[in-house]
Amino acid sequence: MLRDSTNVSFFATAKPQKTKKMKRKEDTLTRVEFQVMSIIWELGGSVCAWDVIERMPEPKPAYTTVATYLKVLYEKGYLDFHKEKGQGKTHRYVPLITRAQYTRRTMQEVKHDFFGGNVRSMLHYFVSEEQLSPAEVEEVLLMIRGEGGEV
Repeated sequence: MLRDSTNVSFFATAKPQKTKKMKRKEDTLTRVEFQVMSIIWELGGSVCAWDVIERMPEPKPAYTTVATYLKVLYEKGYLDFHKEKGQGKTHRYVPLITRAQYTRRTMQEVKHDFFGGNVRSMLHYFVSEEQLSPAEVEEVLLMIRGEGGEV
């Protein structure tokens, strides 16, 4: 079999193309990222890594681990940060999205991805799979009718 020397030289001299890094799905939080955001939402206002660590379960993660999660949450657009005078290098983080906004967006995705956007299918799933008691079913019906309280 004859080799085409032009193809050989092309592959031998071709420079690898730079590929774009795969962008993270910005609206998705990992389990630990959600845990960190939950702590920030509970605290309200601006928090530092030590505030988060203090409220994490044992065994406590290292400062650098929490700082990395905070940086990732900043890059995903969930947090902003600032430095306060007299605090050295300490970053103070503030949420850019509320828990309610995140829940709404996530539930919209669940409805779309798992139930084809059909609320009825989603409700049917939760009513049948969660084995609701008659009292819980009645509560759901009251909410649907606009007569019930908040969840």
